[in-house]
Amino acid sequence: MRILIVDDDPQILRALRVTLGAKGYDVTIAADGQAAISAAIDAHPDLVMLDLGMPKLDGLQVIEAIRGWSGVPILVVSGRTGAGDKVDALDAGADDYVTKPFSIEELLARIRALTRRHPQHAEEPVVVFGDVTVDLAAHSVVRRVDGEERRVRLTPTEWQVLELLLRNAGRLVTRQTMLAEIWGSAHVADTGYLRLYIAQLRKKLEPDPSAPRHLLTEAGMGYRLQID
Repeated sequence: MRILIVDDDPQILRALRVTLGAKGYDVTIAADGQAAISAAIDAHPDLVMLDLGMPKLDGLQVIEAIRGWSGVPILVVSGRTGAGDKVDALDAGADDYVTKPFSIEELLARIRALTRRHPQHAEEPVVVFGDVTVDLAAHSVVRRVDGEERRVRLTPTEWQVLELLLRNAGRLVTRQTMLAEIWGSAHVADTGYLRLYIAQLRKKLEPDPSAPRHLLTEAGMGYRLQID
């Protein structure tokens, strides 16, 4: 079973990695919110364990981002003990909440309980919009043209842009979020990158790139993938 642990305290990360690894869990770690979302996409964890107070994106933002595309169990492990913090985390999509300091026995019991309630299943979805079929697990895109299925070749960056929109299908993804996720926080003002890659994706995936039906621009804000 693969667990993603997200915390900005290196001592906690180190201790949990050793302890859970010794119990047979496959552990992936992330030290900030942006890294957490990337790890959740790349590692396909069976459970996410995260703190609320983190740099770049806080725990609530990470929960909301993951819930946009995944039902993976989320266990919050936080030093915040207020009832409001717990309610906010659970309302955002967390499944359980443990306060620091905690005993490893309690933590293991919470993990077992969550995995019983959320049995492992989950293969990556296949998403269809218009005449395009995207297999997220295989990283493949197929488009039906004149009755024939044709493989669409995307560059690595085009795939990252499309995948981020797919995992938030129907929802606005801001330009700043996309730039930070794909190019890093130093490039959040470089909107020309996005315009270029969105234009390239429209040429490859839209029936009429000049009048897009699926890769939509939200003026002044960002982009949205509209599924039929």
